[in-house]
Amino acid sequence: MIHFNYGDELLLVLEALSNPHRLKIIAVLSEGRQYVSELARELGISRPLLYLHLQKLEEANLVSSSLEILESGKTAKYYMLNSFQLEINEVMISRLASTLTFKKKDT
Repeated sequence: MIHFNYGDELLLVLEALSNPHRLKIIAVLSEGRQYVSELARELGISRPLLYLHLQKLEEANLVSSSLEILESGKTAKYYMLNSFQLEINEVMISRLASTLTFKKKDT
């Protein structure tokens, strides 16, 4: 279960989960780790767009990545899903509301 100490942490996770592409990425990665090119092909989106979505998921600590050398000698970045469980209720929101910083987002 994800435990939040600050409201901004909760917002980061909720923002990461609020996009259909990111939900599809989570669904695909729930079947096992994949490298970026393979993941982009499976999802039918460009690598630059995929990287933007993966960055949001990684910032929220929902996915992790690692670099590996393929047999061809090329480097591939693999992504894997971090196991998580999210429970939200009014008590949690009430506790975290006072810690929100209301930072302006760039995106």
